Amino acid sequence: MRVLEEVTDELELARGDIGQAAKAEHGSYLPDDTVELMKRSDSCLFGAVTSSFESDYTSPVLTFRRALGLYANVRPVRTLVRTPHVRDIDIIIVRENSEGLYTGEEILDDAGVTTLRRVSRAASEKIVRFAIRTALEEHRRRVCCVHKSNVLKASDGLFVKVFRELMRQEGGGLVAEEQLVDSAAMKLVTEPSRFDVLVTLNMYGDILSDIAAGAAGGLGFAPSGNIGEQYSVFEPAHGSAPDIAGKGVANPTAAILSAAMMLKHLGLADEGRSVERAVAEAYASGHMTCDIGGRLGSSRFTEVVVKNLRP
Repeated sequence: MRVLEEVTDELELARGDIGQAAKAEHGSYLPDDTVELMKRSDSCLFGAVTSSFESDYTSPVLTFRRALGLYANVRPVRTLVRTPHVRDIDIIIVRENSEGLYTGEEILDDAGVTTLRRVSRAASEKIVRFAIRTALEEHRRRVCCVHKSNVLKASDGLFVKVFRELMRQEGGGLVAEEQLVDSAAMKLVTEPSRFDVLVTLNMYGDILSDIAAGAAGGLGFAPSGNIGEQYSVFEPAHGSAPDIAGKGVANPTAAILSAAMMLKHLGLADEGRSVERAVAEAYASGHMTCDIGGRLGSSRFTEVVVKNLRP
């Protein structure tokens, strides 16, 4: 929030409750008032919530993704701190956000549980088109479809078929590539330069984006955006960390870069790029956060970024 206030005066900010604190205060993990506030806003910046094992718990994140039609999850991953023996990474993962295993539809019987996994042509077309558009807008050259169609011949096979069709018809000169998900996971660590933009299904994208973030230094460096036809929510990909809550030691980079993504989505591209440069300059000048062996906590690192934003 301090970075946003420094870089622009064009935002009017409103706060909504979500998660366990909202449950305690309002009796719901995602109050109706919060959903309505999200719908009235031009965009949203989301922090993180802690999952609960209570019997009445429903994920507020999955709930607002469905309620707002946020079908695309975008996770850019770029090396900001070079580490010996670790290869640099600069990719964008585009993840289908509305179906797959994340429907949460599970059927219990005496022998176990069956989880229903949905892959539709309509959702596949939307996410592949989104990936193509993202690659062109970001001046990328290649789009790689990550799947497991050698085993899941019908479901992943449909996704790959849609990818091939749309890349031929609408690819705009982009190079179409394909990779099995297990192989892609390995290459994200050993040869990340092989990838440019990845498009994949829900569960694969969730796992691969964490692997990629690890290659870039950890989840503290991983911003993301949930985007739909009308609404958008930007959030750090790392989730919550109750063990360090309130200690001021969390790496704020992912949250700050998520805010930069939001600025660019709102048409404030120059401001968004300024924030990205300010973060990169902070690391380039040796200001390291606690999670990568440095000594700067959340506030002190943020002060460096804010200083870099000033003329």
